[in-house]
Amino acid sequence: MPREKLSVVVTRRLPEVVETRMSELFEVNLRTADAPMTRAQLVEAVKSADVLVPTLTDEIDAGLIGQAGDRLKLIANYGAGVDHIDVATARQRGILVSNTPGTVTDDTADMTLALILAVTRRIPEGLNLMQSGDWDGFSPTALMGGRISGRRLGILGMGRIGQAVAHRARAFGMQIHYHNRTRVHEATSEELEATYWESLDQMLARMDVVSVNCPSTPSTYHLLNARRLKLMKPTAVVVNTSRGDVVDENALTRMLRAGELAGAGLDVFEHGPQINPRLRELQNVVLLPHMGSATEEGRVEMGEKVLLNIKTFADGHRPPDQVVPGML
Repeated sequence: MPREKLSVVVTRRLPEVVETRMSELFEVNLRTADAPMTRAQLVEAVKSADVLVPTLTDEIDAGLIGQAGDRLKLIANYGAGVDHIDVATARQRGILVSNTPGTVTDDTADMTLALILAVTRRIPEGLNLMQSGDWDGFSPTALMGGRISGRRLGILGMGRIGQAVAHRARAFGMQIHYHNRTRVHEATSEELEATYWESLDQMLARMDVVSVNCPSTPSTYHLLNARRLKLMKPTAVVVNTSRGDVVDENALTRMLRAGELAGAGLDVFEHGPQINPRLRELQNVVLLPHMGSATEEGRVEMGEKVLLNIKTFADGHRPPDQVVPGML
């Protein structure tokens, strides 16, 4: 007698190829609207499903997990970051959590370099000038930015993405510096000619560009707070393609408005789409709508990881990308 298929609830629209394969393998409840589930819908999902497939727009907190039915045994997150999931409470309830590490490394690193160039070379200002029809020809002194070759890049978080950023920045001639919980492997450090800073404060004071590439955890919340931002040079630039709450957005906005920082490139925001309106007004800021992982290849690879985690679990084994509290 064939084994009953797992009941899987997906909280957002996924690439069609991923949804199709998931429907072939499992009993799947897919979304028709590309909008986050309401709290009530999430409650219903955790009560009825064997597996929940959420994204970063879903708050899977202790209160929600407490309402889960006996069936829910796996939260297979579509994405690498799991700061929106209470992993500890899930573990206490006997619910496994998995993620999709490594799938967005290159895409996010590419976007980080794009933002560095966009801010330092004033690309959006030039684009706006052209689209408005106000450009009247070449001028030797117009829209002068800065050369990134030779500048010091301070990477906050030297994991997969941080190292990928370092490799790309090195190719552009930037000097690589980093702050991390631990030093990277000696061979990697030598290849990148990277300087390790045990003191984040000391690194920030000396950098021309700071790239935020660390995960969102209780220990990284507002890691770049007002005090630390004030340590930076007024000619420095901040780029964040990680999580918005690592940076104190209000403090950053105040300093940019006051000319105490030269610019910022942000793909993520502290309060999601509720962006500080004063930040939107600034000419020296490039804002993107969380596009770091937005490639067809990356999003499909994320889906393939989700499928592998669920299939492995369905076969009675530990998901290869299981997340446990000690990893956070």
